[in-house]
Amino acid sequence: MHTELPTADDANGLQYDQPNDRYVFHHDPESTATITTTIVHALAQIADTDVSQGEFSLYDSVDPDALDRLFRTKADGTERSGGHVAFTALEHEVYVYANGDVIIYPPSEVDTPGRPK
Repeated sequence: MHTELPTADDANGLQYDQPNDRYVFHHDPESTATITTTIVHALAQIADTDVSQGEFSLYDSVDPDALDRLFRTKADGTERSGGHVAFTALEHEVYVYANGDVIIYPPSEVDTPGRPK
């Protein structure tokens, strides 16, 4: 059973899932923010980094334009229904799913059971 995660605009819906040591939120494709903007703001909040000062660029980890294109509505107007992309940014593991769910794992010294591989 899939449970929808809270909607995040500028990381407002960002929640820490303590039992699984991860941050979770749901990007609303109807919002004015792109999924990469939402991810950048979430990472900045989690890592206590000021993106406006150039301390962090998503380009160091993934092509933001390609990520936005990959997860936007299909050319025929239908929503994406499957697939995900994983990358590391600011030493955090980021998992972005086609349905808008985003999971961010903080840096870890050891592999954590249950993390997607």
